[in-house]
Amino acid sequence: MITLYHAQMTRSLRILWLLEELGLEYRVEKLDFLGGDLQKPDYLRKNPLGKLPTLDDGDVRLWESGAITEYLVEKYGDGRLAPAPGSAARAQYLQWIHWSEATAMPALADYFQHTMMRPEEQRVPQIAAEGRQRAARWLAVLDQHLAGKQYLLGDQFSAADVMMGYTVQGAKFGGLLDERFPNVAAYAARLEARPAFQKASAT
Repeated sequence: MITLYHAQMTRSLRILWLLEELGLEYRVEKLDFLGGDLQKPDYLRKNPLGKLPTLDDGDVRLWESGAITEYLVEKYGDGRLAPAPGSAARAQYLQWIHWSEATAMPALADYFQHTMMRPEEQRVPQIAAEGRQRAARWLAVLDQHLAGKQYLLGDQFSAADVMMGYTVQGAKFGGLLDERFPNVAAYAARLEARPAFQKASAT
């Protein structure tokens, strides 16, 4: 049985959403993100940095949302949610999976750290402003890419949309997804309408 360690509004939402899209059986271990659960010895034995997500699948344990996404689609997708290996579409799929976390998320992390997550005396307004500016840049790139498209790869939903969807939700939550990015806003609405997303978000 697959076990996902999960807290709401964290990156583990990506994996919960993907598990639903794939129709897999799984068990969720809910953790209190703000209550110290991630730093308890039992959890640190599973994930030494005390981060989310962590996924157990038999003898396999993974910590990184992008790696978990690729693993689950490769093992259980049966051709769903990803283009064929070696294809041009696969190359784009992999680019968006990694872009969503490695390029887009750091700007959001800086913005959130210095507007709401850190104690007020530790917040640096300049870092928050720079995070906002960097987020606007990647949102503009994504908005241009999505012109005339339903999803990142065209009309076909893929696991790359799961990865990017969480990142876009972060931008929306932070008030960064504004009228300058209508294609991204429409994309977010399409993702939010998916039953798997709705179920994952309510868990």
